Amino acid sequence: MCRPVGRSGLLGSIHAEPRALPVISAVGLSKSYGSTRAVDELSFEVRSGVVTGFLGPNGSGKSTTMRMVMGLDRPTAGSVTINGVGYHDLRWPLREVGALLEAKAVHPGRSAYAHLLSLAQTNAIPRSRVDDVLAMVGLEGVSRRKAGKFSLGMSQRLGIASALLGDPGVLLFDEPINGLDPEGILWVRNLLKSLAAEGRTVFVSSHLMSEMAQTATDLVVIGRGRLISDTSVENFIASNTESTVLVRTPETERLQGVLAAAGLRVAPGADGGLVVTGATAVQVGEAAHAASVMLHELSPQQASLEEVFMDMTSDMVDYHGLTPDAPVDGAPAGAPSGAGAEVGR
Repeated sequence: MCRPVGRSGLLGSIHAEPRALPVISAVGLSKSYGSTRAVDELSFEVRSGVVTGFLGPNGSGKSTTMRMVMGLDRPTAGSVTINGVGYHDLRWPLREVGALLEAKAVHPGRSAYAHLLSLAQTNAIPRSRVDDVLAMVGLEGVSRRKAGKFSLGMSQRLGIASALLGDPGVLLFDEPINGLDPEGILWVRNLLKSLAAEGRTVFVSSHLMSEMAQTATDLVVIGRGRLISDTSVENFIASNTESTVLVRTPETERLQGVLAAAGLRVAPGADGGLVVTGATAVQVGEAAHAASVMLHELSPQQASLEEVFMDMTSDMVDYHGLTPDAPVDGAPAGAPSGAGAEVGR
C-alpha cells in the first residue's frame, strides 16, 4: 500500500525562509521547429493551492510547453516564469520545482535508490529524504532493483518520487497515470489533491477527462499550440453548454403543453421523459406545480468535461479513426481507410 504524502518537515534546514505562493506564468509563449509552430503565442497562469489540468489533443503542444517551463526547450518568442523568474535562474531548482515529464528518462542500469540519491546529492538534499519518497510512492521494496527492469507503472512512481524529492512548491506532471492500475490511479488522484491542499502549485497534463474532472479545479486547454480556455472546470463546462432539465411525469402530454405555454423549449427525451432546454429545474418544477402536474423525476442535466472538450477541440485533432457506423467511400463499416490506417503507423 502507498502511504499518504504530507509535509514531512525533514527539509526545514534547506528552506531558510517561508515559501512564497508559487505561480507559473506564460506570456506570448511560442516555439517553432523549422516551419512547424508547436506553441503559438500561449499566455496563461497557474495558481497555487489547486490542481490545474493541462488539456489538449495529441500534438497540441502540451509537452513542449512543459519542457519550456522546465528550461529544457528555449522559447522562440515570449517567456515563462516560476515565481517571477526563469527556471535557469532558480538557485536550487529541484527544491523549488519538481517534474515528471518522461517516466523512462532514467539510466536503466541504476537502481531506483541510486537514481534518487544522485539527484539528492546534487541539490544538497538529505539522504534520508530518498527513503521517505520511496516509501511515499510504494517502491521501498524494489528500491535496489535496476530501473531498466521497471514496468511503466513502476517507472511512473519513480518519476513522481523524483518530483517530490526536493519538497518543492511547484510540481509539473505530464500524463502521470499512464501505466498505472486502478489502485495506482486513485493514489495519484488523491496525491495531487493533497499536494494542492498544502498550498503547492500542481500543473498536470492528461488525456483522461474523467480523471481531470475528479481532480482538477482549474483548466488550461490548448489546441494546435494556441489557447482555447484558461478557466475553472466548472466554468469551462457551464460556459460551453446550454442547461437542460430532464423531467418525467405520468402526464407527459399535459406537462409538455404547460411548459410550452410558459415559453420553455421542450423536446421528447429517452424513455418517455421530456428534455427542457434553457431552463432551470426550479422553473420547470414551479410550472408543473402551478398546473398541479405530478412529477416522477426532475433532474438538471450537464455535459461531461469529456463531451465539452471533444466539442471544443474537434477541429484541432490531426488524426481521426473510423467508428463502425461511419463507413468511408462505400467501404464496409469498420474497414480501414487512409486516415484510419495512418493512425496505427
